[in-house]
Amino acid sequence: MLIRKSTIRILVLALVYVWCGNAIAAGSAKTAAGQHGEQIRIQGSLVIIEPDIELTEVTAGGLQEPRREWTDAARRNYPEGVKHLLSRENGPRISTFDIPDDTAPGSRLGQVLRLNQEVAMSIAQYSATGSVLATKKDPLTGKPLLDWQLGQGVQEIRQLTGADYALFTYVRDSYASSGRTALRTFALIAGAAMGAYVDIGGGVQVGVASVVDLRTGQVVWHNLMVRQSGDLRDEKGARAAVKQLLEDLPL
Repeated sequence: MLIRKSTIRILVLALVYVWCGNAIAAGSAKTAAGQHGEQIRIQGSLVIIEPDIELTEVTAGGLQEPRREWTDAARRNYPEGVKHLLSRENGPRISTFDIPDDTAPGSRLGQVLRLNQEVAMSIAQYSATGSVLATKKDPLTGKPLLDWQLGQGVQEIRQLTGADYALFTYVRDSYASSGRTALRTFALIAGAAMGAYVDIGGGVQVGVASVVDLRTGQVVWHNLMVRQSGDLRDEKGARAAVKQLLEDLPL
């Protein structure tokens, strides 16, 4: 996988939602409008770009230790979950694209992937309440607009895959160790005894997904998911996560 620098930014987004009191099952799906204000529909074919997923275990001391076997399982389960969901929804034709391990950051494909990552994270960051960019909101209502472009560079992916749309996904999922769970339980009990709510936190699942029109470069749909439950390590958990992350996908 080419890109592994999204972890810190994704976790910062999660903290923003925690501080806003929206951490449990929070989501912010947005769909772009067409040239005449009509709602865009994803039709034709869609390629699932190899997802950027990393799973970690939260130690008793709060450190996050990457778990390779969990991550590998999640990377397998996620695309299958997407296929399962979209087949039930009579969605577009689905294919997958694994990013070559030797893809250089400076190559045309590498540049497009890095650009998409920055745009996807910027949408999540600057579409939150209180941080909407002036140039990305409705002048009448003040609500955020999904008006973002990747440009013609996405033709590189279209040529490689033949798809009309591409689904990009970034997920960071953590699970509390037995030591962390015990310490968290103790903190909750001790806090309750003092009349306070004390939660040192456990695992959290954060996902950012976007769909890009490979013919125009337009970001047509985007979602940020933050929740304190879920498990990508098995098929059932992956399907549940996919269902929430792809909520309101305009099919």
